[in-house]
Amino acid sequence: MKGLCLWLALLTCLMVKVYGKIFNRCDLASILQRWGLDGHEGYSLDNWVCLAYYASGFNTAKVTQNSDGTSEYGIFQINSRSWCADHHSTSRNLCSLSCRDLVTDEIIDDIICVKRAVAGPEGLEAWDGWRNHCHGKNLHYWTATCKL
Repeated sequence: MKGLCLWLALLTCLMVKVYGKIFNRCDLASILQRWGLDGHEGYSLDNWVCLAYYASGFNTAKVTQNSDGTSEYGIFQINSRSWCADHHSTSRNLCSLSCRDLVTDEIIDDIICVKRAVAGPEGLEAWDGWRNHCHGKNLHYWTATCKL
């Protein structure tokens, strides 16, 4: 019986890791700032928070299937064609990780991967949500009331 309880406790811990999280704006801003995104590649923290909102609604578990057979994963909607391996589409896997790692409540791997992705020639322009809703706009709202 003791072994069964231990097994169930371990299984519960593993299951918690699988589920995503929907962040609130200020909690996400704090994490992104702590991990060095404020000013990364010339983009302010407001840009990163705006991107996460329009990409996923701050939802780390979001997965979007694209018509070309690729998918986008996690809070930044990182595409499987280039950045992660999803085992059903061809990927260059430039972030050297499984796309499943991008849909958990732990977003450190998402941050590391998005830093690589944004270093490319398109920068944040590669994301439709950022280009259509954030680029060239006053983004002060995204972090103005946060205690950073």
